[in-house]
Amino acid sequence: MHELGITENIVNIAVDKAKEAQASKITKINLVIGELSGFVPDCIEFYFDFLSKDSIAEGATLHFELTPAQFRCRSCSTVFRPQDTIWTCPKCQSQSVEITKGRELYIESIEAK
Repeated sequence: MHELGITENIVNIAVDKAKEAQASKITKINLVIGELSGFVPDCIEFYFDFLSKDSIAEGATLHFELTPAQFRCRSCSTVFRPQDTIWTCPKCQSQSVEITKGRELYIESIEAK
C-alpha cells in the first residue's frame, strides 16, 4: 500500500516540473526502481492512472528501468551481485556486506510538450 503515497509524490513532482518548464501535457515519465526497493511497478501504474486523472499527467505512460541489486563486501571490498537470497561475498565468504545499488526509486526524466 506504500505505492499510493509514492505514486502521489511522483505525480506531484512531474506536474510541478512540467509546469516550471511551461509544458501543457506530460507524455511519459521515466522511473528507476531498484529490485530491493520493495516497490511494484504494476501497483505504481495502477495508482498513477487514478492519481493523474484531470491533471496534465493524465494519459502519460510510465517507463520503468529496473536496477539490479549490487553489494560491496566490507571485508575485502569486492563488488558483486547477490545470488538469490545468498548475501555472502563470493571472494572471502564474509557476510558483512553493504547494499550499493538496488534500493533506488526516482524520476529519471519527464517527457512533456
